[in-house]
Order: sequence, then structure tokens, then C-alpha cells
Amino acid sequence: MTAPEGGEEAGRVLVVEGDAGVAELERLYLTRAGLDVHVEPDPVRAVAALGRLAPDVIILELPAAGGGEVLRRITDAAAPAPIICVTPAGTAAPAAAAYQVARPFSPRLLVAMVTEALRGRAQRRAGLLRLGMVELDEHTRGVRVGGTAVTLTVTEFELLAFLLANPGRVYSREQLLEAAWGPVTGVGPRTVDVHVAQLRAKLGDGSPIRTVRGVGYAAGA
Repeated sequence: MTAPEGGEEAGRVLVVEGDAGVAELERLYLTRAGLDVHVEPDPVRAVAALGRLAPDVIILELPAAGGGEVLRRITDAAAPAPIICVTPAGTAAPAAAAYQVARPFSPRLLVAMVTEALRGRAQRRAGLLRLGMVELDEHTRGVRVGGTAVTLTVTEFELLAFLLANPGRVYSREQLLEAAWGPVTGVGPRTVDVHVAQLRAKLGDGSPIRTVRGVGYAAGA
């Protein structure tokens, strides 16, 4: 098996696609890129197969309605494998989607997106998280913005690491509280706002953290 485009190590891709013709086209291009591809047309059976296949990346067809629930079931079973959501034309992917491609799309674009997802997963395994100008090393617990070291508190580091490890996904204050502080008492959700503000101030113009009004925060677009 050859390396996929971009020189990354070959990975296993699970394609969850109900249209046999589209699934075969995706399988063809991804296989040509040196990837190990498995196709499952039914999301329910795909969830059951995740433990056996242990994919590195999942390509998930989302329906026009109920896509959020489908994504949630796959995400819960597949973590931490990145998921590329394929959505109908004119339909936005759920906020939790890290990667999205809308129909109709070029198969080459899909291959490039899979390669990007594999690269991010490899960096995650190495303890390196990068997004925009920000680079975080989980082993040394160092953070750099545009090559310049930034000093963070323990909680700020944990909060940033969690968001960078899940780019594009929107998390509520309660979810971020659990991720960065753990099961503690006496700390309210608004504490997250304070720490996000401090993080943004330290990261400056390179901050990838964005506010999703009425929901919470996310890293990246």
C-alpha cells in the first residue's frame, strides 16, 4: 500500500454513504491515494462496525434532516477519529462537525480533506496540536503563537488543549468546565468566560477561539 497524497502514512477510512454510486467513486479515489477503504451504507451498522474496523478517518453522509443525531451517534462511538461530514447542497453541517464537504464535490477535494484529517490525527498522537498561528505541545506543555512562547496557567492550558484537539466543534460552557476543571464543585459556567478572555488576551491576534452566541465556544472556523 502506497502513501496517500501529501506523503502522509496510509490510514483506514470508513465511508458511510447510502448512495452506492457515490460510495464507489469515493472508494476508488481514496484507494488510489493509498488508503484502506471500507464502505458501509447504513449508519446504524457503521456504529456497530467501528470497534472492529478502528478507522483513522470517517466520511459520513448526513441526511438533510436529522443529521445532528446521526453525527452524535457516530462521534460517540468513533472518538477520537476525525469525521468528515458530507452534506446536501445548501445544507450546513451540525456545529460539532470538524470537517465538511457539500455536494456536489470533487473527489480530489475529499482526498485532500482526508489527508488533512490524517495529518491532524498524527500530530495529536505525537502530542502536537496546531491551529492557525497557535502550536501546543502536550508533552512539554509549551504553547507558541507565531513561534513566540506564551505562558499559560494550568487551567488555561487544559482549556486550550481541549479546544485545539476538537477543532470546529462547538462546546457549551458546561462541557468546557468539565473538560478543563473536571468534576469540581463551587465553579460556575461563567468561570469559562473569564478564562477564555484571559486566553484570548495572551494569544493575541493569533487566538483561534471564537464565540458561538447562545451556545459556547469553538476553536477554528
